[in-house]
Amino acid sequence: QVQLAESGGGSVQVGGSLKLSCAASEHIFNTHSMAWFRQAPGTARDFVAAVDWGGDVTYYKDSVEGRFVVSRDRARNLVNLQMNSMKPEDTAVYYCAARRGTYYYKNFDPNDYWGQGTQVIVSS
Repeated sequence: QVQLAESGGGSVQVGGSLKLSCAASEHIFNTHSMAWFRQAPGTARDFVAAVDWGGDVTYYKDSVEGRFVVSRDRARNLVNLQMNSMKPEDTAVYYCAARRGTYYYKNFDPNDYWGQGTQVIVSS
């Protein structure tokens, strides 16, 4: 049973924008904090951004603060990641995640719910 499904990945030039969406089951969406992680080849899965279950509190990786915006679309049970002013180092597979607890510590936990990932490539 698929709980999370990402969409919106693709290729973009440096300085461009891309929007990712994560479709969540209604139960997960309404009771869990939601996050985006990314993983480049040969590296660990890394926190990018998160929004708490209420939608009022957000967290960001330092290097994306001010460029990326995470938000909830309650009408469609979507968690969106708007990525602006993109850089080559943003190239990675992006994963949606969910947990009942907080993403305050921006930590990876394999026991979270995870999507299958979507590829993002930023080229110069």
